[in-house]
Amino acid sequence: MADVMDLENDGDLQSQFEEVEALSSIYGDEWCVIDEASRIFCIKISSNLEERKLTACLQIILPPDYPSAAPPIYQVNAAWLRGAERAKLANSLEDLYVEHAGESILYLWVEKIRELLVEKSQSSETVDQPEKVNVTAEEEVDDEDIPDFRTLKLNTENAHLFMDHSYDEELPAINHGNTISDRRSTFQPHLAPVVTPRQDFLRGQAQLPAGL
Repeated sequence: MADVMDLENDGDLQSQFEEVEALSSIYGDEWCVIDEASRIFCIKISSNLEERKLTACLQIILPPDYPSAAPPIYQVNAAWLRGAERAKLANSLEDLYVEHAGESILYLWVEKIRELLVEKSQSSETVDQPEKVNVTAEEEVDDEDIPDFRTLKLNTENAHLFMDHSYDEELPAINHGNTISDRRSTFQPHLAPVVTPRQDFLRGQAQLPAGL
């Protein structure tokens, strides 16, 4: 049995390597390696529209048994994404994972988020929004006001949560980062170790601080 699991993990690691290489080639500088050893990455996604351009940052942790048996652990950071829109996006990403269980899913997730960005940018709801609302997007903002995702690291205490294969279906702990304010927008990162679609659903149902 152990030999079978080792073979599966080797296959997963090879799939992850190939997927990361492909995403790096496709997205270039938008793709960022935060901690290669811990399989932590992020990508800045934009609507690619000249007017009302919106962006989001997708942070990803790849468990050892992804893609064969577990989904990526993820967090979408965007100052404008909250409430019903955040729930809708979470449901869409979960549906994509279920439809493509056992397959590499990150490219589909990135393009689904981009699709939402385009819809949001084109909708009338953005007319009264500040022209630039995402703290990760703008060159004019001082660098010290923007969280540097390249320096994001998991501490030892939290890392074991992502590697534990004996997890149950309890609600995962949600870690809340420091609040960052940029003009009229406020950003607070939230990260939870989600390793099953059901845990992602439970996390989405949890009561989070205002502004998520």
